Amino acid sequence: MEPRISLVTLGVADVDRAIEFYHDGLGFPVDRWDEAAFFELGGAWLSVFPREALAEDAGVDTGKRGFDGITLAHNVGSRDEVDAVLDELVAAGGVLTRPARETDWGGYSGYVADPDGHLWEVAWNPHADLTGV
Repeated sequence: MEPRISLVTLGVADVDRAIEFYHDGLGFPVDRWDEAAFFELGGAWLSVFPREALAEDAGVDTGKRGFDGITLAHNVGSRDEVDAVLDELVAAGGVLTRPARETDWGGYSGYVADPDGHLWEVAWNPHADLTGV
């Protein structure tokens, strides 16, 4: 297996609402196919698919709601950019779950949940340039 991720799929309650958040709110380019939507992210793709249909496709139960044990990250080039992107996510309909703060690893980050509760960390890392990843 090659060391790369091609696509991250989020199970969502309402695909149209997810499109409003990611495309209309954040400006991600969107390609809608049947009951799914795909957003090109410069080398990888993010998709949204009905949560129950995704669970069925994967052969698992939808299970309990709450923390799913995964976060998505968007790295930026400065502390000011962290604050600006967090504000943009909230303006698009996200919920701030942790305001930006200094981290124990020397960076600066905060978290926002999208309308389906998927957590996005927005971070500045002074030790590694992850902005082009």
